[in-house]
Amino acid sequence: MELLIKNLSKTYPNGVRALNDISLTIPHGMFGLLGPNGAGKSTLMRTISTLQDADSGSIMLDDINVLEDKQTIRERLGYLPQDFGLYPRINAEVMLDHIAQMKGIGKKSERKVLVESLLQKVNLFKDRKKGLGTFSGGMRQRFGIAQALVGNPSLIIVDEPTAGLDPSERNRFYNLLSEIGENTIVILSTHIVEDVNTLCSNMAIICQGEVLMQCKPKEGIATVQGKIYKKAINKDELDSYRNDYQVISTKLIEGRLSLRIQADTDPGNGFEATPADLEDVYFSNISKKVDPITI
Repeated sequence: MELLIKNLSKTYPNGVRALNDISLTIPHGMFGLLGPNGAGKSTLMRTISTLQDADSGSIMLDDINVLEDKQTIRERLGYLPQDFGLYPRINAEVMLDHIAQMKGIGKKSERKVLVESLLQKVNLFKDRKKGLGTFSGGMRQRFGIAQALVGNPSLIIVDEPTAGLDPSERNRFYNLLSEIGENTIVILSTHIVEDVNTLCSNMAIICQGEVLMQCKPKEGIATVQGKIYKKAINKDELDSYRNDYQVISTKLIEGRLSLRIQADTDPGNGFEATPADLEDVYFSNISKKVDPITI
């Protein structure tokens, strides 16, 4: 199974070009779509999920034309948007049963088995009688995955799923997504590098509506390995260093800036070589379009 996106473009009425000739090949498994806020990730996810039309280009899921055969793709799609509404007074069991009905599962007995199975899968069975308005952020996200799994979809889209989750909920969510990704195409749209590094075997970086890189995470790291150097500086020295070096990221540690730069040769001046990671790949690529220090 494969999702093939070719030359996809979208410009909004206000003139914002959200997608600019996007082409991606997304294979079976977990695929990370990594980019800063406003990069075009959500626009791409809404287009794939048939919630909005593209201006040009094509999307194929195997032999299904996503942009033209919308009903067929909706039957095979699970979608967890960044913001999704819940009826606060309805409990998880009733809401999931209602969603299953809307997905065309008519027999009450079938829905009962499905709902119980999904709530067990996302570790919410013991909370099935609780109103959705009482759920924590992590519980809401797990319920979102449960509703996305109704109908046994072959394509699942999750948009910024771990934003706002505490570390324990994030780990629980990672485990859940990893299990799901064994049997289907899962597109994980996020600005959190750790999400992609932890979960995804394939990835792409997009910024300002353009694909900057598509690769496996390890392949991406290899492109900057041996080119990353770090140094601790005073905050008031940053502008001077930015003039002289390709600064890709900074972190404030105990009142001083830990500066990371990219250079083809040893820059000297107190910099020391450091192993590259996926954050370096991300910041190196988006620095071609925006200033990563200001986003």
